[in-house]
Amino acid sequence: MSNFTENAIKTTFSKMIEERPLSQITVKDLVAECGINRNSFYYHFQDIPSLTEEIIKEHVDRCIERFPEIDSIEEVLEVSLTFIYEKKKSVLHIFNSGNRDIVEKYLMEACDYAVTNYINTVISGRPIKKEAKKILIQLVKCLCFGEMMDWLFGGMKEDLREPFHQLCELNKGHIEEVILKSLEEE
Repeated sequence: MSNFTENAIKTTFSKMIEERPLSQITVKDLVAECGINRNSFYYHFQDIPSLTEEIIKEHVDRCIERFPEIDSIEEVLEVSLTFIYEKKKSVLHIFNSGNRDIVEKYLMEACDYAVTNYINTVISGRPIKKEAKKILIQLVKCLCFGEMMDWLFGGMKEDLREPFHQLCELNKGHIEEVILKSLEEE
């Protein structure tokens, strides 16, 4: 019964956050919509932000599972954007609330996973200094994260894929060149 109630809360909240800003969702409204009492909500979640974070974490984890291997920088973006595009209205409602940090945290997690996976694929067993690999991951991760944050701040009005693809074309070979330089230092 406990799992059923928790899932009902998550489903109801997910529906509500698609329809209205996070600031307009209260525990009172949520439990009324869900048909449970307040104590049942607080048995499962500390508050609305903790519920929000759990739902976003689960969503990001599902997105990551769909991409076990990443072999292009464009796929890095695809992994990170999957997190946003599938729940675009919800993400924007949360991003424009006082809980923006939740979106930022899990977007960075998605970027970190995708970039690390990509760099490991490109390196493919070649010897590279740990420090150089760490710097390379940080560079690409911040590039992806920064592009998406800029897009979120702009209200996600345009499709980010085309401008990012153009950016990848401009930088084609750059990451590989950095890796080769790191290998030459060995």
